[in-house]
Amino acid sequence: MTDQELDVRPLRKPDKHPAIFQAYDALAAGESFVLVNNHDPRHLRDEFEVEHPGSYGWDYLTAGPATWRIKITKLAATPLPRILADTAALAGQAATGATGAAWKLQMRQRDLDANIIGLAPGSTIDAHNGPDLDVLIHVLGGSGQLTTERSTLQLRAGALAWLPRRSRRQFTAGPDGLRYLTVHQRREALTLTALPPGTGR
Repeated sequence: MTDQELDVRPLRKPDKHPAIFQAYDALAAGESFVLVNNHDPRHLRDEFEVEHPGSYGWDYLTAGPATWRIKITKLAATPLPRILADTAALAGQAATGATGAAWKLQMRQRDLDANIIGLAPGSTIDAHNGPDLDVLIHVLGGSGQLTTERSTLQLRAGALAWLPRRSRRQFTAGPDGLRYLTVHQRREALTLTALPPGTGR
């Protein structure tokens, strides 16, 4: 049986990768297609390593210079379970002064969003009403406070907190910074702004 070819050379650049992943998703385990391109698609392979590590085959049939033909095989019916990060190592960065997202889920097809948020010592995510979804947070390192509508909760490594949808919350990092994992249903980008020390309300 001859593998079907997918020639993406006539496609616009923004359409190439979606077409390739659509063709891959339509395969059954053990099936393949041959990608035809005008360059070595190294960035595409990087995306396959994010989406399907260990569950796809990538074999060069023709390696340029004008035409590249790559046999892409689906080795497993679904993406494989995997280790994503070492949270112990990421927790150790809580006191480095870095603020913002230190890690996040990168896969295209997923039902969850997850991020590791770092706050520099003394910095604040100002008081705000949360999104219309529940959020679970797990404190990985450092310390701080979670201020709610009625009280202030102390955060330390190991604390597991639930933020009900639309609940009022403010985060303030302690003197050694704060780093925590958030997990929630996937939605449009959740934007959190960390304020410099001393500017929170």
